[in-house]
Amino acid sequence: MPNFSEGRDDAVIAELARAAASVPGAALLDKTSDADHNRTVLTIAGRPDAVAEAALAAVRVAVARIDLTRHTGVHPRLGAADVIPFVPVRGITLEHCAELARGFGQRLWDELRVPVCLYEAAARRPECARLENVRKLAAAGSLAPDIGNARHPSAGASVVGARKFLVAWNINLESRDLAAAREIARAIRESSGGLPAVKALGFALESRGEVQVSINLVDFEKTPLHVVFHAVERECRGRGIGVAGSELIGMIPAAALRASDGHDLRWLNLRPDLVLENRLASLHTPA
Repeated sequence: MPNFSEGRDDAVIAELARAAASVPGAALLDKTSDADHNRTVLTIAGRPDAVAEAALAAVRVAVARIDLTRHTGVHPRLGAADVIPFVPVRGITLEHCAELARGFGQRLWDELRVPVCLYEAAARRPECARLENVRKLAAAGSLAPDIGNARHPSAGASVVGARKFLVAWNINLESRDLAAAREIARAIRESSGGLPAVKALGFALESRGEVQVSINLVDFEKTPLHVVFHAVERECRGRGIGVAGSELIGMIPAAALRASDGHDLRWLNLRPDLVLENRLASLHTPA
């Protein structure tokens, strides 16, 4: 599920998607872009070797076409091909994905001279187990790459790893109060004493005249979606702020939706083809 630092240039986004879809044995399941974040997330599935080749094809485009020195956007980033996690879906272990990630990271350096930090299950250092820690240490200049050195002059560095499937989603607020969005994110995220398995940041969405609580839910069995949503609602009510709705980034496992059956999460963009199992099944269904 590679994350690229480009969400505004349609031509570059299309080129990233074409590259990822061009490799036999790998399928591009979804492409999600956001102009305020200036970010695109691709979801690729298939044989492990084919998925790695598809991701590498897209990264080649990113290195050639995205200049991080001119990049603007609310989402934190280290590189043109910013974060590249390998995620086990079926018939593969997390450990195998970690091995795949390490080999992929070495190829990024050998072939493209993009240095790599390894994170989560692929991490070689305990301080790199969490993505947010990698970002913080790298921004402070106190984290050397695991593979390669320095930074690519225009493409920066990439963070490559292996993790379980997480739900990336945003809760958009009927407000321009960025301080409030950041306070709410701080109140719900685990690292600040909030909900287990929740990572959250507050962002301004200038194009929409709103602010957003941007969430990575890393374990929906531990903390279901509706628990997070209702926590944000409570924080908003206390500040007199309305909730505009939930916005899915990428895809979602069916089990995550089942765990929140009966709760209205006010989805803005949820469709059947964004449910992982539905999309995978469609690959094997004749048109």
